[in-house]
Amino acid sequence: MVQIDLSDKTALVMGVANARSLGWAIAEQLLASGCRVGFSYQGERLRSELDKLLTGRDGVWSQQADATSEADLTALFARVKEEFGHLDYLIHSIAFAPRTAMDGRFLDTTEADWNTALNVSAYTLVSTARHAEPLLRPGASIVSLTYHASQKVVPKYNVMGVAKAALEATTRYLASEMGAAGVRVNTISAGPMRTIAARSIPGFGGMFEKAAEAAPLGRNATPDEVGKLALFLLSDLGSGVTGQTVYVDAGSSIMAMKVDQSS
Repeated sequence: MVQIDLSDKTALVMGVANARSLGWAIAEQLLASGCRVGFSYQGERLRSELDKLLTGRDGVWSQQADATSEADLTALFARVKEEFGHLDYLIHSIAFAPRTAMDGRFLDTTEADWNTALNVSAYTLVSTARHAEPLLRPGASIVSLTYHASQKVVPKYNVMGVAKAALEATTRYLASEMGAAGVRVNTISAGPMRTIAARSIPGFGGMFEKAAEAAPLGRNATPDEVGKLALFLLSDLGSGVTGQTVYVDAGSSIMAMKVDQSS
């Protein structure tokens, strides 16, 4: 096993809702490697869940921040500066679309639902990176989370597929601009995971099972595997990787179809 020592590093993880959050899977890997980690959560209703996860852990803190609020972001990154003085890793685990935009037809997406999904799920990567920029040291790394519905149609994912496509394009543009300062920007395309966000997708249970059946590995990837890939991309092990959408989905995204070759 490769041992990674991040005891001299700092991270901000945005968007942890509970123990099933992929942001938490990433945070666990960082904490296990000795990284000091701050957390932001979207609203007070999520605070108790995060507090439970952080109880008894050293070098952690949390603060409420709505990523769509400039005032909240200003206060959050002031806290980062106060606690850490600088920042090495930024993890963006933020996405949202109204249920109405996923229950119906994509053709019926309203302007309001479109703007909400794109703002929360894609633009906030731009705004958080801008607030983080003065604190990021050379060699710093930003990681967000996407899904293959950005590239292929997934029923009922609707406007979130468009938002994830925007997030992936945003990753490339940020990587291009921030590379001169030695900052890398990547996004992880995770396969289906049983998260809070996934539960908002109508028919997710069936999709989860079908993805596992179609995957070359015969299963879905796990949150732990997402966390390990993030650790690679954030750390010096991924020092030459930037602007990429990196898949961890047990291979399901490579398959056009799967047939029984024994028959």
